[in-house]
Amino acid sequence: MELVDIGINLAHDSYAGDRTEVIARATAAGVAQLIVTGATLASSAAALELARAHPGQLFATAGVHPHQAGELTAAEMPRLRSLLSEPGAVAAGECGLDYFRNYSPQPIQRRAFAEQLALAVELGKPVFLHQRDAHHDFTAALREHGGALRGVAHCFTGGEAELQAYLELGLHIGITGWICDERRGQHLQALVRRIPAGRLLLETDGPYLLPRDLRPRPASRRNEPAFLHHIADTVARLRDESLDDCAAHTTAAARALFGLGAARHSSDTLSAGGSVGLSQQA
Repeated sequence: MELVDIGINLAHDSYAGDRTEVIARATAAGVAQLIVTGATLASSAAALELARAHPGQLFATAGVHPHQAGELTAAEMPRLRSLLSEPGAVAAGECGLDYFRNYSPQPIQRRAFAEQLALAVELGKPVFLHQRDAHHDFTAALREHGGALRGVAHCFTGGEAELQAYLELGLHIGITGWICDERRGQHLQALVRRIPAGRLLLETDGPYLLPRDLRPRPASRRNEPAFLHHIADTVARLRDESLDDCAAHTTAAARALFGLGAARHSSDTLSAGGSVGLSQQA
């Protein structure tokens, strides 16, 4: 049984001291491939550095999160294009809209999002999407590209109407440990049955969103890819599937969407400290 973690912030500072061990634990837990999230231009470059060090096992997204939308100026677009054109970059993003925190002004968020969607279509890359409290503008931007866009609604926590809209747009749905939270995730526990096999993807979004029901809980409270098995087990149970079947269709869907191919493990290692410890946003 193999799993793919389609969203892990492995360039985050919290992994700086044991990144090699985190990757090894993921492999031992059956998480065969990891997609490292880029949320800024700098963290996207760091994610690609990790992908280069572990070819066939680690991959990267390259993009600018709506919290940092202002950094994606016209002068920086060639840099993003270059990052997305690298072999290890399998998706554009994390990009989207976040009107909950509004760390960037909404017009700037919409501009940065539109530019990244257009670049993804031009380069033939799927998109790794973030949306919070911005459903109308978010879906409007996606509809401008019709059927030309492929991608995943990363860390889906929405309701039935949002899920239906995303499925109609052809998106995949990324489920995290949020579904294991008895306080916030109850609605997802019913909705996860509505996601067709082939459109469901699994992710940790580590170091964030440690499953609340994970036992034993790590003292650091840091999430990591080795815990994806726990999320998969929860999702399989809620869908009345075997864990093997859930792993098989989510892994096949991830590899098809992102063009990963079969896993192969790199013998390369990173130093414990590394130069890729760059904070990212969830």
